[in-house]
Amino acid sequence: MQQQIEQGLTRQQRSRRRFLRGTGVALALPWMESLPLWGSQTAKTAAQVGLDQPPTRFGVLYFSNGVEPAHWWAKGSGASMEIGPGLKPMQPYREDISFIRGLYNQSAVASSSPHLGRMPNMLSGATVSLDPSDIRVGKTMDQVLSQQIGYNTAVPSLVLGIEPNELRLEDGVSMIYGSCISWAADAKPATKEIYPARAFDRLVGDGKGRELDRSVLDAVLEQAHDVRGKVSSGDRRKIDEYMESIRDIETRIERASREERLEGWRPTLSEPDMPRPDDNLPQDIPEHMKLMLDLVVLAFQMDKTRVATCMLNNDLSQMNFGFIPGVQGALHLDLTHNGKAPELEAMYLKTNQFHIQQFAYLLKRMKEIDEGGRSLLDSSMLMCCSNLFDGDAHGADQMPILLAGRGGGLQPGRVLDYLDKGDDSRRACSLYLSLMDRMGVKLDRFGDTDKRLVDL
Repeated sequence: MQQQIEQGLTRQQRSRRRFLRGTGVALALPWMESLPLWGSQTAKTAAQVGLDQPPTRFGVLYFSNGVEPAHWWAKGSGASMEIGPGLKPMQPYREDISFIRGLYNQSAVASSSPHLGRMPNMLSGATVSLDPSDIRVGKTMDQVLSQQIGYNTAVPSLVLGIEPNELRLEDGVSMIYGSCISWAADAKPATKEIYPARAFDRLVGDGKGRELDRSVLDAVLEQAHDVRGKVSSGDRRKIDEYMESIRDIETRIERASREERLEGWRPTLSEPDMPRPDDNLPQDIPEHMKLMLDLVVLAFQMDKTRVATCMLNNDLSQMNFGFIPGVQGALHLDLTHNGKAPELEAMYLKTNQFHIQQFAYLLKRMKEIDEGGRSLLDSSMLMCCSNLFDGDAHGADQMPILLAGRGGGLQPGRVLDYLDKGDDSRRACSLYLSLMDRMGVKLDRFGDTDKRLVDL
C-alpha cells in the first residue's frame, strides 16, 4: 500500500489518477463539487426532509433508438387511461404513471449528429461537442443530485448499464457519447457498471473486501499535504478536491460504525435479500437486465443510494433481440431504422414492448415493498425514456417519457401533453428542474431553461 501511495503522489496527473484506483476507496466517489453547499439551506433541507418518512428516490431507465410513434400514445386518466400497443406492459400500472408528450432539448434538435449529438445530453440539455479531440457534454441532472445530496448515502449515485462503453468513432464522433447518459462533469462521464457482481459488492460488500483502514487514510492525507507544497496552483486545487473526498470517506466510516438508527425512518432492509450475482457478465440479456433492476431496488430499499440510472442498451445499439419470440435475424439498430418496412415494424413493436416490460418489472418490485404504510414506489420518482421519438427519422423534436411514482408529491395517472404549448414551455430541462426541486436541490437554471414544468 505504501508503494501505491508513493507511486500515486507524483507530479503527474495520470499517476495521481492511478493512485485513486490503487487505494480502492476513492474511485467510486465523485469529486464532491457540492461540498461548499453542505452548510447551505438547500443541503440542510435535502438532508432533513421527513425524518420519520422514507426519503425520495430518483431513477432513470433508458432505452436506445427511440420508438415507433404509431405505437406510442396515451389518452384519458387513471384506470381508464387508454395506451398504445408499445405501452402494453403498462396496462396494470396506469394509475402509477404519467405519460408525458412533447418535451425536447433544443441543443439536440439543433445538432448535426442525428444520434451522438442527441443522446448524451438527454439529461442535461447541453450542446455536445462533435470535435473528436474535445469530448464535452454538460453535467447531467442525476449527477447534480449525486453531488449535492449524495453525502446522505454510502453510494452517491448508482450508474448501471448492460452494454460496455465503446471507444470507437462513429461518423467521426466518439461512441463514448452513445455509451453514457450520466455525466459527472462536462468532459467526464460517470463510471458505468455493467457487471452485476461489482455493483452488488459496491452496495453491500462481498465479505472478503478490504476494510477502509483509518491508518491508510491518515497516511494518504499526510502524503497529500507534503506534495501540496511542491506543485502548481492548479494541481493544488486538484489535491484539495481529492482531500475533500478523503474527508467524506472518513465521515462514512464513522456513520458505518453506528449500526442502528434510534429514531425516525429506517430502511426496511439492513442486509441484502438477494444472493451475490456471479462474477461473470451474464450472457442472457433479459436476465442481465433483471439483475440490474433488482440491484436498483436493493439499493433504494437499503438506502444505499437515492439516485440511480440504468441504460438497457447503448445508442446505436447492436444488441440482438432474437431472444424475443417473433423477432428474427435483425439487430436493434436495424429494427429501429427500418424504412417503415411492415415486417420490421412488427418486430420493432416487440422490442419497444420488451423495454417497457423492464420498466413494468421495476414498478412491480417497488410497488410490493412496504415502507411503513406506503410502498417504495410511492416514495420514488422513476423516469423511463429514450433520446429519440421516431427512431427511423431520428426525430428529436420530442422524447418518449414515462414518469412513475408519487415521490416528491407527484400525481400519476395522467397524460401531460405539452406539444402545443410553445417551445419555451416544453423543455425537458423544465421537467428536470421540477424533479430536482422535489429532491431538495433548487437551481435557478439548468440546461436550456430557467422555467419549471407546469402542471407536474
